Amino acid sequence: MTHRAGRRRSRIIVLLCYVVAILCAFAPINFAAAERPPKYDFQPEYDIVILNGRVVDPESRLDAIRNIGITNGKIQAISEKSLQGRTTVLATGLIVSPGFIDLHSHGQDQENYRFKAMDGVTTALELEVGTGDADRWYAEREGKALINYGASIGHIPVRIAVMKDPGTFLPSGDAAHKAASDAEIEELKRRIDQGLKQGALGVGFGINYTEAASHWEILEMFRVAAKYRSPCFVHMRYAGLKEPTNSVVALEEVVSAAAITGAPLHVVHISSSGLRAAPLLLQMIGEAQSRGLDVTTECYPYTATQTNIESAIYDEGWKEALGIDYKDLQWVATGERLTAESFARYRKTGGPVIGHAIPEEIARLSVASPLTMIASDGLLQKGKGHPRGSGTYARVLGRYVRELKALTLMDALSKMTLMPARRLEQIAPMMKNKGRIRVGADADLTIFNPATIIDKSTFEEPAQYSEGITHVLVGGVFVVKDGKLQTDINPGRAIRGAH
Repeated sequence: MTHRAGRRRSRIIVLLCYVVAILCAFAPINFAAAERPPKYDFQPEYDIVILNGRVVDPESRLDAIRNIGITNGKIQAISEKSLQGRTTVLATGLIVSPGFIDLHSHGQDQENYRFKAMDGVTTALELEVGTGDADRWYAEREGKALINYGASIGHIPVRIAVMKDPGTFLPSGDAAHKAASDAEIEELKRRIDQGLKQGALGVGFGINYTEAASHWEILEMFRVAAKYRSPCFVHMRYAGLKEPTNSVVALEEVVSAAAITGAPLHVVHISSSGLRAAPLLLQMIGEAQSRGLDVTTECYPYTATQTNIESAIYDEGWKEALGIDYKDLQWVATGERLTAESFARYRKTGGPVIGHAIPEEIARLSVASPLTMIASDGLLQKGKGHPRGSGTYARVLGRYVRELKALTLMDALSKMTLMPARRLEQIAPMMKNKGRIRVGADADLTIFNPATIIDKSTFEEPAQYSEGITHVLVGGVFVVKDGKLQTDINPGRAIRGAH
């Protein structure tokens, strides 16, 4: 290499060093950052994603198109942005609602749970009649229920046990017609207290079926409930408008018991207890609420009742009390309307009878009232029973919301979800995560078509699935998918009180 070439090379090296120095001064290299991997905006993958549904949530009053992400049985995301899931449901044109909560469901078996699920119900509770043994009742259903379940400790079954009545579901002997002694009242109190300690969801009453129970006996049972702030779910002592044994007097009795003891009160099926007096009863409940009493009520969207013909409800004087005659009674087993002769015959054998006693305007007014929740009072036995056992919720949404416009969709869904959840929150804190669509809530959801949802069950053929309900999830598990009942699954969980 010549001397001149060497100097040229040296100048080039020096020049390159200057360039590197200048670049480093203006753009310093962060070697630590350079070693880190680049960031990518990955979306989490959920177990289930519900896309593009019209989400209606009565708690937040949200009514908008949203996407919902579900993992481990809980709602994890509610978003306007698209979400990724291992299972995706396209809900365009459909309503996504909290799962319906039925506070008054007598049918607590697989047959009835299937019809409940197909009617959008995710939680069905036996709170009027209840059970006489809470631990046994819950144990019998654990791991075997399609939907969520729960029960009260019931004054009726406890009275049947204490008085050795031959009745099973409803009393037909001493438990219906004999006054309790002081010792028997103490035993009733002990058993109800025990049931509440075992996690029963309140105290159930059917005073109309235990006509000999004194006012003092009922008050003593309310006192037990009040110890735990447990709600009393009450079928009142009388129905209708006939003086002096009418529904106004009956409501006075239980509102008074609630005021005296401090026990929360829930009056069941206000329309079938009140009949034409239902508007008066609703006024009374509104007035009690305005004075700070914890009183609520419910109704079902039908114009007929159902109970056992041998029960005290059909004792002498029933025609005057209910304002109906033999022709208004329909024998469930055959569908026939009764006569004096057939009434007397069936009264001896016993069995369920439908009473066409509720005027249509009373049913409509009760469903539309801001005071009422929706509850079915449902029971099907081998496909026989009242259509309310299979069609209550679809009927409210199809007939009373869409067709009659008696109430708004938001208000109807509130009566089926948020209001019943709130009724139970104090005794069962787990209900704070039901009846809502929010992050952290249980993924109990009902997805339906608002243009087609309707009940199909009739008084002659009650065992008919509702239409228009496309998907139902219980704890993030599909119990209805694409309109079809799912089999061989039991995601239902116990709803129990916490004392």
